Amino acid sequence: MKKVHLRFYEELNDFLPEEKKKVRFEHFFTGRVSVKDMIESLGVPHTEIDLILVNETSVGFDYIVNDNDIISIYPEFESLDISNLQHLRSKPLRSPKFVVDVHLGKLARYLRMLGFDCIYKNAYNNFEIIDISLKEKRTILTKDRSILKNKMVTHGYWVRNDKPERQTIEVINRFDLKKLTKEFSRCLDCNNVLIEEKKENIIDKIPPKVKNYHNEFYRCISCKKIYWRGSHYERMQKLVDKIKTGELKSL
Repeated sequence: MKKVHLRFYEELNDFLPEEKKKVRFEHFFTGRVSVKDMIESLGVPHTEIDLILVNETSVGFDYIVNDNDIISIYPEFESLDISNLQHLRSKPLRSPKFVVDVHLGKLARYLRMLGFDCIYKNAYNNFEIIDISLKEKRTILTKDRSILKNKMVTHGYWVRNDKPERQTIEVINRFDLKKLTKEFSRCLDCNNVLIEEKKENIIDKIPPKVKNYHNEFYRCISCKKIYWRGSHYERMQKLVDKIKTGELKSL
C-alpha cells in the first residue's frame, strides 16, 4: 500500500466530502496510477483543473504518482501569474458556445435569451454531447460529473447551482460573459438567430389582440416562430437586468 498527501484549492473543494475540503489529507493506493486517474477517483473532473504541483514541481495529467508524493491541485488562476508553469486546462474557446445535458433545459433557454449559442435536447446521451462538443467546439455544461471525466472532453464545466436563474448567473460569471450578452437575439426553442419581420408579412399568424397593440416583430430563421415584446418579454427583461447589474449573486 502506497500513500500520498493531497490538497485541493478554491472551487475544486466543491467536489469533495466535508472532511477533505481545504485541508491536506492522506490517500492510499496500490499499483501504477496516473495523477489524473487518482484525482478523478476522488470526484474531481480534469476539466476543472489548471495546475498540479507534485513536490512543488508542475506536472501533467500523465504523471505517475509515487509513494509519499505531496500533491497540490489548483483550478484556473484569475490573478496569480503562472505563465512559467504547465497549464492543464485547454485554452478558452474563442467564441462562447455551449452544449448542455438533459438536466439543464431551463439553463439552455436562459442562455439563449441572453444571446448565447446553446444546444440542448432532452434525448441526448453523454456520448452524443461529447461528440457535439468536439465537432462544434462547444463547452459542455453539465450536472453529471462523470461526463467531464471522459478523457476526450477538452472543455466542460460542472454547474453547481440547482435553480435555473442561479445557474445562469454562475455560467455568466464563470466564463466572463456579461459584456457579450445580446439579449433576445436567438430563438428560445431552437437556438437559431432571430430577424426582424414586417407586421404585414405575418398578420395572419399573430393573435388579434397582438395585432392591435404591437408593431415590432421578430421571426426565427429556422423554426419560423414569431416573437414580440409582450408581458413575457417584460418578465425576461427583468431577469436580464438583474444579471447585468449583478443584483443576483452566483453562489
